[in-house]
Amino acid sequence: MGGIAFVFSGQGDQYPGMGKNLYDAYPEASRVFDMCERLRPGTLEQCFNGADEDLKITANTQPCLFAMELAAYEVLVSRGIKATAFAGFSLGEVSAAAAAGVFDIETAFRLVCRRGEIMQREAEKYETSMAAVVKLTPEAVAEICEKYDGVYPVNFNCPGQVTVSGLTSQMASFSADVKAADGRAIPLKVGGAFHSPFMKAASEAFFGEVSRVQSKLPDFPLYSNATAEPYGKTGETVAELISRQICSPVLWERTVRNIISASHDTFIEIGPGKTLTNMIKKTDAEVKTYSVSEIDSLLSEVGEC
Repeated sequence: MGGIAFVFSGQGDQYPGMGKNLYDAYPEASRVFDMCERLRPGTLEQCFNGADEDLKITANTQPCLFAMELAAYEVLVSRGIKATAFAGFSLGEVSAAAAAGVFDIETAFRLVCRRGEIMQREAEKYETSMAAVVKLTPEAVAEICEKYDGVYPVNFNCPGQVTVSGLTSQMASFSADVKAADGRAIPLKVGGAFHSPFMKAASEAFFGEVSRVQSKLPDFPLYSNATAEPYGKTGETVAELISRQICSPVLWERTVRNIISASHDTFIEIGPGKTLTNMIKKTDAEVKTYSVSEIDSLLSEVGEC
């Protein structure tokens, strides 16, 4: 058996009630949620009872996702399931950094709260949105984007899927061009044009936040969204990497392939859905994938491996 990689979800899979089963069943999870509630009152209510529209607000989404993800992570570790590689998609990279020992969990949660606030502030300056384009190559998507001065290819998810960020006023025309090229553009449940030039000011502001806290290189390889390489390999600091990804593309497919090349054949998605699981399977159908959205079967199956 090869190594296990923990991969942490980004925005889009959130839903009212996420993490309630963990909170009720596992004391390790409830301790994480309670810590988050103490630092940011209202987090539990938003996670367990919040409306879809409230959870879509970036300043709410990010703290709630982090709470759910680190709670699930603590459950896995307490049951003896450990990873030797870490990665996270967008917001999930901060969760992964906490799990990999870059920040202590309270520091990471405070950073996530500031990250969400900063990105929300910048998102409100523009009428923007995101869409996942399927059935087209990255080159084809980039060619269509070049026709617009406010639409960018930003997340290279898996074969046949690229996410774009852009001005909402241009998205209908862009989607029509995608359809004409035999592709499909699917709107995403996020509140801004993330990982694009629209987020440059947010990236700079978050760099300042991370620079003021204590951090260290991870205990195990932690793969950067911006480079698809482990932290420490490119010479950039923790603050540089984890802030730059806010306004630069997420190289997810390349990240997954690099993790597999580093002798990992099992991926556990830590988050409320299965978006990363599906992307990983489309990248390499031979690897084993699990999701904490089905926590009981995951603990049973992985625990027996």
